[in-house]
Amino acid sequence: MPLSVADRLDIQELIARYNHAIDSGDAAAWAATFTADGTLDSGGRTYAGVEALRAFATDFAEKLPGSRHWTANLVAEGDHDEATARCYLQVFRAGGGEPAALLTTARVEDRLRRVAGEWRFVSRTVVRD
Repeated sequence: MPLSVADRLDIQELIARYNHAIDSGDAAAWAATFTADGTLDSGGRTYAGVEALRAFATDFAEKLPGSRHWTANLVAEGDHDEATARCYLQVFRAGGGEPAALLTTARVEDRLRRVAGEWRFVSRTVVRD
């Protein structure tokens, strides 16, 4: 059975929660968007598991305070409890009295799984333009 409209909305909200958590420096909430064995591939490095993901988010918040992640053109496909998604990403630096500045653009490729009724990232791959 293909993804329902509710599944698509839940996946869209998962991506939004991911963005808000990393931008606000909430490493625990950001890592919680992944499965327990989830991975992030970004900048040529792979971060696997909850502790490595939390450390990544903490480091990101320290290096890029005031970041803003913007995603667009989400396409999600799958069935029942497994899905893939892809979207475009822009990351801005904001705040500090300066105008917002575009830091990078990329595409993101996701594998997702429903865990205890909630969609989570099994893997996220960020491919910079």
